[in-house]
Amino acid sequence: MNSLKTATLRLANLASTKTGALGKRDFTRSLWHMTKKPAVGGDHVTVLNVHKPSINCTCGCNVHTKGERELVEFLTEEIIAERKVQKGKTVPSTLEGFCVKVTGADVELTKQTEKEKVVISFNVNHTVDSEQEPEVNPNADKPELGEMRSKPQFEVDIIKGTSTLSFTCSYLEGEAQEGEYNDVFSIDEMSIYEGEWNDKVYAVAGDVLDGYLYDLLMNILEEKGISNEFAEKLSDLATAHEHTSYIALLEKLSKFTAGK
Repeated sequence: MNSLKTATLRLANLASTKTGALGKRDFTRSLWHMTKKPAVGGDHVTVLNVHKPSINCTCGCNVHTKGERELVEFLTEEIIAERKVQKGKTVPSTLEGFCVKVTGADVELTKQTEKEKVVISFNVNHTVDSEQEPEVNPNADKPELGEMRSKPQFEVDIIKGTSTLSFTCSYLEGEAQEGEYNDVFSIDEMSIYEGEWNDKVYAVAGDVLDGYLYDLLMNILEEKGISNEFAEKLSDLATAHEHTSYIALLEKLSKFTAGK
């Protein structure tokens, strides 16, 4: 059900994109074309409309199947809709003094000073989720959907000479309760090692650290530029890159299916 719910969230926005109503959503991605209205007097249940594949398409090429032609047609519309939502958002070359380098799904940010080097790295695969998951009515003209953002787990390495102080961090979900810190991210793990990291390096989980020590380490990260505000901008960067990568994937799929 979770996969169906996420898929419905994604494709419901495609319909609102065609009507010019994007709401809060940054992505279209939906299964709108696979749903149909229930029969008169029936229960209000969304039913997947699965079509039987046919052998040949109708373009007269005798190469593509009907399923391939329908897929290319859908991808053409989907790519146009995604580009409209993208609104020219691109990955910046720098972020708050960090140089940004993109290699496929990997992103690395570096900042060099006389005393140390700070490296932030993450991968955008499987990092997109809706901030809210409301009940979606597929029959609504303008469904209210949560904004989809990329919030990847990220590594922070503070390098001094041959020594590295390393943190694994994750974005926190939900809002802070009364009396809690309003942090955007948390420390999942910490380690320190010489030379290159290997699986023999000892690491301690953030949730078993002494509370005062944990706060001091968060202060160190903030001094190095990794603050709550920076983490929000890092999520913006990840979201832009993930969306760009998604559109590129759709374009490759279209060319592959069309045989270009």
